[in-house]
Amino acid sequence: MNSYLRYRDLVRNLVARDLKVRYRRSAIGFLWTMLQPLLTMLVLTVVFSNVFRFDIENYPVYALAGIMFWNFFSQSVTNSMSSLKNNAHLLTKLPVPKGVFPLAAVIAGVINFTLAMVPLFIILLITGHPIRPAMAFLPVAILLAAAFTLGVGLFLAPLAVMFYDTIEMISVLLTLFMYLTPTFYPMDIVPDRFLVFIRFNPIRSVLEVFRDPIYYGKIPPLSHLAVTVGVTVVALVIGVLVFRRMSDRIPFYA
Repeated sequence: MNSYLRYRDLVRNLVARDLKVRYRRSAIGFLWTMLQPLLTMLVLTVVFSNVFRFDIENYPVYALAGIMFWNFFSQSVTNSMSSLKNNAHLLTKLPVPKGVFPLAAVIAGVINFTLAMVPLFIILLITGHPIRPAMAFLPVAILLAAAFTLGVGLFLAPLAVMFYDTIEMISVLLTLFMYLTPTFYPMDIVPDRFLVFIRFNPIRSVLEVFRDPIYYGKIPPLSHLAVTVGVTVVALVIGVLVFRRMSDRIPFYA
């Protein structure tokens, strides 16, 4: 940990660079972080309100919270996998901890995640959805989401360097997991035979800890919070162990 603190300036510069590169060719820059989930939410609201017609109160808030979480998770995991390859010139020239690159990718994702809260609060106000004291729990929920995402990113980043098809394969799996996670649909519409896949999906636990204070106006139950903390710790420990075990070989493939 001390070695990472020594390179906090490098992490800060990597985060700033990632944010600049992401929006370099965007006409509206950081505003896209706020508009993209809003536009997706509008499309889903039209589709599910008029085509599938399931009944969920204030669906725009429910969907937007899920979309925001999923965008953060999937984009941060993908960027973590690309971070080592994109920084190959630094890996081979500077004696820096290799984990700073996935870490910077996740921190940049957290900044985008935080910016996306702006349109969420606007939608809460427009729709008249109550803003309850439980919203103060959101920093904890975002921290858990970031730690879980970092664990997944650390696990996958070395594989993405050593096996070129990893990013494409994980992109397909992320699409599958998006549909196995109640991001934009309620669990009560899922047929019983498929519920087991959703209940034991660890991403669902992390998502619901984030969405509960926003949509339901409550702090997640202790039992659910304990499961989420456990899932997060396991993901982070496995990610760190795998990354450390494979880190010495990364420069030879980068």
